[in-house]
Amino acid sequence: MTTLISDLYGKQIITTSGNKLGMVEDIILDFESGTVASLLLVKLDDLVKGKNTSEMIKKNSVHFERVKNVSETIIVSSTMPK
Repeated sequence: MTTLISDLYGKQIITTSGNKLGMVEDIILDFESGTVASLLLVKLDDLVKGKNTSEMIKKNSVHFERVKNVSETIIVSSTMPK
C-alpha cells in the first residue's frame, strides 16, 4: 500500500507505548533515495528562523524509520531501530 506525502500532514504521531509526540507539521525528504527522512513536529520555516537550526530540527523531528503504521494516526516505535 502506498501512502501519499500529502496524507501525512496534520496526522498525530503516537509511540507504541502510547506517548503523544505531536502532529506532522512538515516533512524532510531524502532526494537521493527518494524517501521520507523525517516528520517534523514544527514547521520548518519556524525552525530555520531561530538559532541552532540543526539542534532544533533534531529535537522536533521523528525519523521515518521509526514509523510502524500510518492510518488515522502515525504509530512509531518508542526507540530508533538498529
